[in-house]
Amino acid sequence: MSGVSLVDLHRYLDSVLEPGRYSDYCPNGLQVEGRPEVVRLVTGVTACQALIDRAVAWRADAILVHHGYFWRGEDPCVVGMKRRRLAALVGHDISLLAYHLPLDMHSEYGNNAQFGALLGVRTEGPLAAQGDVPGLHGVLAEPMTAADFAARLARTLGREPLHVGCERLGCERPVHRVAWCTGAAQGFIDAAVSLGVDAYITGEASEQTVHIARENGIHFFAVGHHASERYGVRALGEHVATHLALEHRFIDVDNPV
Repeated sequence: MSGVSLVDLHRYLDSVLEPGRYSDYCPNGLQVEGRPEVVRLVTGVTACQALIDRAVAWRADAILVHHGYFWRGEDPCVVGMKRRRLAALVGHDISLLAYHLPLDMHSEYGNNAQFGALLGVRTEGPLAAQGDVPGLHGVLAEPMTAADFAARLARTLGREPLHVGCERLGCERPVHRVAWCTGAAQGFIDAAVSLGVDAYITGEASEQTVHIARENGIHFFAVGHHASERYGVRALGEHVATHLALEHRFIDVDNPV
């Protein structure tokens, strides 16, 4: 593997994901600068200490994640956990690149595009008309019972989903038209209701989500924030590694949430 300059890697990622199109909660792109040449690239969902430690062990030059650092409203002081993470990156000369909304939204390598393809859904359009709202909707090849669809989610993601049945119409309503938004997108269930789909899938649930699903006659599945967002960054890493002749390793640091 010949590798590429950090500048060229950053420039290419920006050209693919177009972060300038989004008003986000964090800086997108290069967050921590490491060595100027990149041969080994690690991808993962979140730039946690465990991911950094495994990247160090693999002698990675750069880490690409969905959840990076410097979120809007967070304490800016470099102490405790933040200090340890940054010290590990800087001490081993490893760069950190992070893309949040741009990775949620991308039509090919995005979390939502990859999640829909993983489930075998034929995408028909966005979850909401607003251009800055992630999420998609589409149809399964054949209708399924809610129990069978929950089993498909469990097999595909390796964990049992939380399923809230559609109380108003009865839980025998089949699942054919679905909407989804990866991560913590339970607040978009109203958009799914407006589309008239049979089921809405996201990563997390809130107390009110249960009542919204039951009273509007829609199945709701919470599959895990982390579990729903493993696929975009991995697909992007595979693409970048092929395009730029890099060694690539996706590292999955499991998170039950």
